Amino acid sequence: MLVRTEAVRQVPSGPATVRVRSAVGTAVVLWHGAPEEVGHEHHVEWTVDEDIAWAQNTWPAASATPGFREDGDRIVFRGRLGLTGDGMALLDVGGAPLLFELGVPPPPDSAGATWVEVRVGRESVGVWPCRL
Repeated sequence: MLVRTEAVRQVPSGPATVRVRSAVGTAVVLWHGAPEEVGHEHHVEWTVDEDIAWAQNTWPAASATPGFREDGDRIVFRGRLGLTGDGMALLDVGGAPLLFELGVPPPPDSAGATWVEVRVGRESVGVWPCRL
């Protein structure tokens, strides 16, 4: 996913916090690239260190449009859910795949290929710059 990064906060012993802006949303997340790369456009890979738990942090979406946004201390991703069959799930958010482990309870098999929203803690979401 192509995003524009803006510095929010630099922590000496950890990743910086940046605001990412893309065609499908804006949110403040952790930056896992070099500090001098903040403030530019990058293709990024998303990481989320939380599991998908059906009806706890994941529900059917009211809209079939991809996106991400902030909601208090949470990041809300909306995309098409793909169940891999090996305890993992891929959430397609505007062409960017986000990999999740399945929590308890896992999504029902009928949730595969449906639009869902996943709410996760901001501190569990990061972006890594990558070259295409």
